[in-house]
Amino acid sequence: MNDKMNRLLKVMLIICVTILFPVNNLCAQEVWEELAEQLIDEDENDSFQWENNFEELSELRENPININTATKEQLERFPFLSDQLVENILYYLYKYGPMLSRNELWMIEDIDRQTIQYLLPFIYFKTPDKEEYKPTLKRILKYGKQELSTRVDIPFYTKAGYKEYLAETLKKNPNKKYLGYGYYHNLRYSFHYRDRIYAGITMEKDAGEPFFAGRNKKGYDFYSPYLFIRNIGKIKALAIGNYRVSYGYGLVINTDFGMGKTATLSTLGNKNRGIRKHSSTDEYNYFQGMAGSYKLSKRWTIDAFCSYRKMDGIVDSRFIRSLKKDGYHRLFREFEKKNALDNQLIGSDLNYNGKFCELGLTAVYNVFNKPLNPEKKYYNIYYPRGKDFYNVGGDYKFFWKRFSLLGETAIDKCGAVATMNMLRYSPKGGTQLIVMNRYYDAKYQAIYARSVGEGSAVQNESGFYIGLETKLLRYIKMTCYGDFFYFPWKKYLVSEAATTGFDGLVQLSYSPTYELGMFIRYRYKNKKKDFTGEDKLKQTIPYIQQKCRYQLNYTLKDGLLLKTILDYARVNYEHQPASNGFLVSQSATYKFDFIPVQIDVSGAWFNTDDYNSRLTIYEKNVLYAFSIPSFYYKGTRLAINARYELNKHIILQAKYGTTHYRNRDKISSALEEINGSTKSDLYLQLRLKF
Repeated sequence: MNDKMNRLLKVMLIICVTILFPVNNLCAQEVWEELAEQLIDEDENDSFQWENNFEELSELRENPININTATKEQLERFPFLSDQLVENILYYLYKYGPMLSRNELWMIEDIDRQTIQYLLPFIYFKTPDKEEYKPTLKRILKYGKQELSTRVDIPFYTKAGYKEYLAETLKKNPNKKYLGYGYYHNLRYSFHYRDRIYAGITMEKDAGEPFFAGRNKKGYDFYSPYLFIRNIGKIKALAIGNYRVSYGYGLVINTDFGMGKTATLSTLGNKNRGIRKHSSTDEYNYFQGMAGSYKLSKRWTIDAFCSYRKMDGIVDSRFIRSLKKDGYHRLFREFEKKNALDNQLIGSDLNYNGKFCELGLTAVYNVFNKPLNPEKKYYNIYYPRGKDFYNVGGDYKFFWKRFSLLGETAIDKCGAVATMNMLRYSPKGGTQLIVMNRYYDAKYQAIYARSVGEGSAVQNESGFYIGLETKLLRYIKMTCYGDFFYFPWKKYLVSEAATTGFDGLVQLSYSPTYELGMFIRYRYKNKKKDFTGEDKLKQTIPYIQQKCRYQLNYTLKDGLLLKTILDYARVNYEHQPASNGFLVSQSATYKFDFIPVQIDVSGAWFNTDDYNSRLTIYEKNVLYAFSIPSFYYKGTRLAINARYELNKHIILQAKYGTTHYRNRDKISSALEEINGSTKSDLYLQLRLKF
């Protein structure tokens, strides 16, 4: 009787929701890319941190999952879903059964319009099959999907590193010219069977790297093969080849994307997600070997992984002086650093996933073939040093009604400690209140750790963070946080120890309909840096950054999506003149009804005093490519992106972008210098699906 009443009530609610909250399909398909602009931290390493995560979102967009059969692990792959919302989705499916339409998403507790917009491109609605067929070789070959894609980037300019020089000049200075051509190229092959089996290889040649020539006779500079199996019997995951692993909250190991301090608090502190395939072009954040996850019982899981790989770095006869992470091999001096050192790694994770708590224990041991020993400078006294490194960490998460307490504590082989702990309160209505404390000992050493913090490493930092996300009115949401941080020891460009700082943000979002959304955001950061004045005396004083953004998204009835951005930045040392920057950007997206073509056009005008007041925006690119260019000095930017689906098997995409500077006759410097005031590039991509 209760089941019949629930089904009847559900049908009535769906009818009401469909009438009151219709979903705009085009907007839902396109607006997910706005997530990038909501989550990037506006720092120099944003693109590096987002690359892997953006590629995975692109893959999920191309191969959506059935929301009615989604597991907790699948939902946790979406960076915009909080732990609480994942639980609410699973509870709704358990209580009411499969969802019948997308409008039923509105019936999930605490979900809002923005989250629905982000989620829709990655899911579909289908009644689950009564029988779950076991994957057999015949089924895998019959129902598996394959994709072959290739991309080439063509520059319409000549950098200094590609100019012709006399043989005598190059003999004296062989690093004056790049060894390869100036185009970028990659080739990807992938195969997947449902969400169970993935296999493929990614190949890449960066601009300037030789291709089947010179010091690179093997063709592409980087090859990344992988085989990844998920949820086959007791095996939760099995990776062979290149893979990534992340556990707990990143204090021991995290080669995946980590959510930092952003304008979306609901995902702050989301637990890292175990073993993942590595199919991106990132040449540093991955391991090579084998990793597996085995389900011991309903609640207990154990993971184990091992890796051996060659790595780039500066190595002398005795020591490894530094690790090279950019993956470039364009010059003789860069080839000298290629595969110059060996790294071996083994590790394990034991995880308990209970109804009211989650517990994890992670241990990682890695060793180099030579001791890591950077040349000592004032800021790197406590950088990782030694031949081998050992880290153990325990993570936890406890649930009680609307409260959750989570965190991780880790220790290295010398006894130095890193710990992060967070209390989250989530009352009804989508409100999030977060209080977080972190302490990363200046002497803590973990090669592959990455977590929430002001610095780039889990080391030499303490902080107290408080954040609030709530609705002020029906359609207005406020997000704000304040982060007080402290660096016990000196840092790069900070020659004074025991410095403090503050990072704060306030954002108001207004979204009355699917067709209209806007936000205004103000961010203030104050931390100390070295400053040398006219008297040539160096002092450590506050360096203040202020940024303000207004963004408007609007969808017209004929399917035209418009986006307007106004950006302002003000940067200065305390009591010193400020550097100011302005940017105005307008973009439009239109998908034709009578031909399978989508066009994206964007233009920007920028005016900044110098590089310090540069401004960054997200710019749509071809599939799997993430682009957040920075603009500085005075100029304009135009980009046109076209996507054409010839049929369900062949997809062509092209992007042309050009930047013109009004007050420069040279762009960049050294080998990257362009003699002129205009920089134009063409990106071409061909995808074959079969």
